[in-house]
Amino acid sequence: MTTFGEPVAVRAGEELAWDRLERYLAERLEVSGAFTVRQFPNGAANLTYLVSVGDRRLVFRRPPFGELAPGAHDMAREYRVLSRLWRSYPRAPRALLFCDDPSVVGSPFLVSEYRTGQMVWSQLPDRWLAIPQAARALGFATVDALADLSLVEPAECGLSDLGRPDGFLRRQVEGWTARWAHVAAADADPAMTAVADLLARRLPEPQRVSVLHNDFKIDNCQFDPDDPSRVTSVFDWDMATLGDPLVDLGILLNYWPDPGDRPDDRALTYPGLETMGLPTRAEIAQRYAARTGISVATVGWYEAFASWKTATVREQLHHRYRRGESTDPRMALLHDNVVMLATRALRILEELG
Repeated sequence: MTTFGEPVAVRAGEELAWDRLERYLAERLEVSGAFTVRQFPNGAANLTYLVSVGDRRLVFRRPPFGELAPGAHDMAREYRVLSRLWRSYPRAPRALLFCDDPSVVGSPFLVSEYRTGQMVWSQLPDRWLAIPQAARALGFATVDALADLSLVEPAECGLSDLGRPDGFLRRQVEGWTARWAHVAAADADPAMTAVADLLARRLPEPQRVSVLHNDFKIDNCQFDPDDPSRVTSVFDWDMATLGDPLVDLGILLNYWPDPGDRPDDRALTYPGLETMGLPTRAEIAQRYAARTGISVATVGWYEAFASWKTATVREQLHHRYRRGESTDPRMALLHDNVVMLATRALRILEELG
């Protein structure tokens, strides 16, 4: 298996009060034994750690340090989703604990089960290289996992009150417009403002209400190590809500490489994905439509929304780094693609007419 993304030593400046966490877990989960912590290195915002207590392995998540945007990095929401969704959607890891007492580690946090499996970022693992069309199988498995989530009935897993689906798209556009205004970068602001205006004027009509992951992409999926056609787990649920399921499809397409992409107008992907042999974006959209029965005629709006939203998120994280609230050196580079994402979103919307 590729080791990219395997837990590593905790980054300097992102250590927590491990002694207090050890006592907290011992009291509530009745675990004991040697206590060790490693950090998952690839998340861009929330801090995620592998905590081992004796022979028990757990995943610990808390928000990043510093000022947080309203509604972002919501550990209570993630716990609420993952303590229920696993019953209807087995790919969701089960949450075990939520703590909102800041005296433990300085912020709310959740603890969930740890799952083993194959992650994919920039290349196929060696064990899959002999499998014919493994990358296409991986790609279709990813969109199938999303389609299955879109078809979950929220009431069946106790999540019918997770969000307010009426007016969801309008609130999303208004909310992300406000977030951009807080961190706006001068070189991207004209395009970002134009996109916000077009998105608001062309809101599509939702076809159904679904549980949204809100950051669905290949590197948030875990695969069967022996079978690229099976997604076994989906991670990072802190932005989950109820709303239009095509929002998730737009996000997936926003992170999906395509032969038609240009260096200055492309989806954001890990280097290597574009040469892996994945299905095209059109094939992914068609597969989703076939599996869900949801029309993708307006998917361009959702892809433009995702590109625009991603630009805002990247600028927020870069802003946090510039304020000294993150020690992660990756955050220093996040502004680099903001202009491209903004102009890409504007181009997609203008082509829709």
